[in-house]
Amino acid sequence: MTGTTPDRSAYARLVLETMPQESRIGLTLGFVRTFGVPEIAEVLHATGRMTTEPWDRAKATGTAMFALIEHGPGSPEGRRIVDELRRVHDRPGITPELMHYVLACFTVCPLRFLADYAGRPATGAELAAARTFHHDLAAALTLPEPPAAELAGLAGWMSAFEDRRFAPSPAGRALWEATSGLLATRLPTPLAPLGPAVAAALLDQPLRTALGIRRPPAPIRALVSRALRARARQAAG
Repeated sequence: MTGTTPDRSAYARLVLETMPQESRIGLTLGFVRTFGVPEIAEVLHATGRMTTEPWDRAKATGTAMFALIEHGPGSPEGRRIVDELRRVHDRPGITPELMHYVLACFTVCPLRFLADYAGRPATGAELAAARTFHHDLAAALTLPEPPAAELAGLAGWMSAFEDRRFAPSPAGRALWEATSGLLATRLPTPLAPLGPAVAAALLDQPLRTALGIRRPPAPIRALVSRALRARARQAAG
């Protein structure tokens, strides 16, 4: 990296203080996105917790990510979480490439969601801090250098990876069925009763295809978009 050192706290303020609700939805979407890769879906499904205790599992994942963002991977709390992540993912089939993809989902998806639905996109300082967080976490997990130095390159690598690796799988479908209701609860209250159909409106077509989900009707998609943008305007005003 060149230029001045990014203010690492800018990303934490964005996620934890400025746009916590939108960031939580984005992180959940990042988690769901990993279900489209059969190898990752099989690992998550094999633990049994995602299908039997989806709320607890999702809460644990969210708590860990928010703590890492708040304190940093190099903090005492961050090192404890990193050690646990290493332990959980130290198993056959979990390659550095798959780990890089998971980290990319947790970085790119929240920022993408903010750009699409929040009151404003992330600033340059916030994007630089997000990039630094991503690199710091990859290094803490002793992964090879990230596949791209900049966030735009990381998003491009992620898309190319998905083109190669997204595929339908029973595990991915089961994970979606167990967690779609959870995603719906992250949305504005009037949308929650519509459940999985509303949640599916937040997924793009490649992911819906991998998870075996029909595209929601146009009125549902429009309703979700309007409701999210209305909430963002209200929060910003």
